[in-house]
Amino acid sequence: MQAKLRLAPARVELERRGGNIYLRSPQKLAPFARCVTEWLVRWSDKAPERTFLAERKGDGWRKLTYREAYGAVRRISQALLDLGLSAERPVAILSDNGVDHALLALGAMHVGIPVAPISPAYSLMSQDYGKLKHIFELVQPGLVFAADAAKFAPALAAVGAKSTSVAELLESNPGSTQEREHARVGPQTVAKILFTSGSTGMPKGVINTHGMLCANQQQLAQAWPFVEDRPPVVVDWLPWNHTFGGNHNFNLVLPGSVETTVKNLAELSPTMYFNVPRGYDLLLPYLERDEKLRQSFFRELDVLFYAAASLPQNLWDRLKKLGGPRLAMLSAWGSTETSPLATSVHFHMERPGVIGLPIPECELKLVPTAGKLEVRVRGPNVMPGYYKRPDLTREAFDEEGFYRIGDAVRFADADDPAKGIVFDGRVAEDFKLTSGTWVNVGAVRVKLIAAADPLVQDAVITGHDRDEIGALVFLSAAAKDRPDVRERLSAALAKLTAEGGSSTHPRRLLVMSEPPSIDANEITDKGYINQRAVLERRAALVEKLYAGDEGVITAG
Repeated sequence: MQAKLRLAPARVELERRGGNIYLRSPQKLAPFARCVTEWLVRWSDKAPERTFLAERKGDGWRKLTYREAYGAVRRISQALLDLGLSAERPVAILSDNGVDHALLALGAMHVGIPVAPISPAYSLMSQDYGKLKHIFELVQPGLVFAADAAKFAPALAAVGAKSTSVAELLESNPGSTQEREHARVGPQTVAKILFTSGSTGMPKGVINTHGMLCANQQQLAQAWPFVEDRPPVVVDWLPWNHTFGGNHNFNLVLPGSVETTVKNLAELSPTMYFNVPRGYDLLLPYLERDEKLRQSFFRELDVLFYAAASLPQNLWDRLKKLGGPRLAMLSAWGSTETSPLATSVHFHMERPGVIGLPIPECELKLVPTAGKLEVRVRGPNVMPGYYKRPDLTREAFDEEGFYRIGDAVRFADADDPAKGIVFDGRVAEDFKLTSGTWVNVGAVRVKLIAAADPLVQDAVITGHDRDEIGALVFLSAAAKDRPDVRERLSAALAKLTAEGGSSTHPRRLLVMSEPPSIDANEITDKGYINQRAVLERRAALVEKLYAGDEGVITAG
């Protein structure tokens, strides 16, 4: 663990104009790489024998150094060009993280061929393959890869595709064509097409250019200069089809060192650990009961980082208890459309919820909307648009070119903007009670989950145009076979009621017997609940919740 982490000064420039608030970093963005694989080329020369990628293989390890990885990437690049792949004929990757996945993605991007990593859930959890079929029709891939072709056989058959092995691609010898096409790759070249579910409908393809990804890594390095103080070791499981795992974490270690699999935390001591709140929820019981794992995990750890959702206070407290006072806990905020980083916490956090300040040359526009501040984003890390969807692209940006992300924020300290902003929920999810009082759905959800810890996996908040707030509740694995679940949930409601504030907590619950459906868009491939889709599909259960059915749980 480093004695003191180097962080950028917590400063922000604030401008009020036309009824809106504009926030920007006073830091200027330094020059950044031309393309993603420029980092691989650099470290292949500078630290050729350093391990870049490693994964379990039987009882041992499959490891690749930077030099070995760069050699494999050049061979794969040539093979893809020989097969006629191009900007119009991308690579589609169906399977989970792995060394072959990484090499294929880098090989494609190295010569300007876009990569579309597709959530394995669309192949393995779906019953009708509707989302997968939609993506294939949109992308028209020139090559498809699934690490386990037999496992993905039904999905491949559904889209009329076959999987090409990376071993086959590695048989090519790189030539002048590969060198020429690599030289043509620039900031505007499409690197990836990442699919995001959105609140309704089919997944949207977010264009990620090389310029976006390279700028974002430079922005991260300037906000967190400590990442360059020693080669980072990241033990990571976050999926590469998601911007957090595939852009933020993977690109971070292109100039570092990565050992990827969560099972190896007992052997490998990370210097930085990234996860979503649900991941920490799953990991904490192991850390709390296994001293050896705990020692290995915290031995070299400089930073615990969370993003993608609000971290409940109970998880924050448990992590701080294990990590001790010197452990830094940082966060950030953004989306697939922003590479993902738009803000970062580069100062001491006293509580969860703060999402930091704008990173260099990324500007925030705060627009008063329905009693909140809707936040919009503009900068070199923001997407140019959605793949083959000019209609969605036009709707996504305002008249000043700011991306409408759909989130709301507020200042952590109204008198001191440098203390950062706090995530204040999704604008479209909030609603009014019949009293006219606005309900902050995100805050209510987090509060309920924390009060019922560890029984509630997730909750959908109800109450639009009703007298009081309710919730449809999905139980966690910890609630299985417990006879006192109803009593515990009733006690949680009683506790929240005693704290006061009718618009800040539910008064009634209904436990769901059916898990959220990915085909009905109730849950995203990343495991996040789609509030609107659940409310629409389960409208009859919402009515049951307010009709006083015997299954409804109220404060005891």
